[in-house]
Amino acid sequence: MSSENNLLPLVIEPDQLADHLDEPSLLIIDVPLRAESYDQGHVPGAVFLDHRRLMRGEEADGGSVANDVPTEETLSRLFSSLGLTRDTHVVAYDDEGGGWAGRLLWTLELIGHTRYSYLNGGIHAWREAGQPVSSEPHPPTPSNYEAEILHPEVAIDRLELKERLGEKGFAIWDARSRAEYDGEKGDNARLGHIPGAVNMEWTDAMDRENALRIRDYAELVTELEALGLTPDMEVVTHCQSHHRSGFTWLVGKALGFEKMRGYAGSWKEWGNRDDTPIER
Repeated sequence: MSSENNLLPLVIEPDQLADHLDEPSLLIIDVPLRAESYDQGHVPGAVFLDHRRLMRGEEADGGSVANDVPTEETLSRLFSSLGLTRDTHVVAYDDEGGGWAGRLLWTLELIGHTRYSYLNGGIHAWREAGQPVSSEPHPPTPSNYEAEILHPEVAIDRLELKERLGEKGFAIWDARSRAEYDGEKGDNARLGHIPGAVNMEWTDAMDRENALRIRDYAELVTELEALGLTPDMEVVTHCQSHHRSGFTWLVGKALGFEKMRGYAGSWKEWGNRDDTPIER
């Protein structure tokens, strides 16, 4: 992410955010796994986003799955309701170490809104740092935001993914659990993984001893390189619904992987078709 005009870097710490809470161009979005997390205490001034609005849901048609990207029209309504403008700098966080926050930032990247940051560790890190929390809802000030898919290369669809399997310099990071990757568990017609994909479960990139922040960058880069993923490669990441892989996409960006892409269809699409190759 280019940060020349950005108010804050890609990954920020609680004290950095605390210093900018009064910044008028800041839009802080809490996108928790558990909706009640927001009511129990959020960053002062943060607006609430129901994570289901980041997926197509019931609007999915014959050619898409429920976890696919919403239409441009739906995204325009979503980001207008949150008060996004071209000049807004978004800070996203959640209550689970970065899955839904990552999916939100990936969606912003997709529509060309690159002024964004992730609050490292989310609400856990914020609380642990002794920062103030608010339990008062903060209603957004609606805007008129026209969302367009300006960076389609941030996503990849099933057809392109299938076509490029085995290509040099192209890799797949499966962020699901080992058991899902090995085909031992899953809620799909077919179990296993995409041929050639490597597995690092999303939570393995979090530091459980440090309020779920992203782990030490140098260690992560070393571990990913050992799996065959290097920053110069084009890396596609996925899980079951591109929720867990929202975080691994973000981690890749933070580590300097320039060509991180998300497969929104994820295993929910790949594992429920009979024309997709699978390894176990």
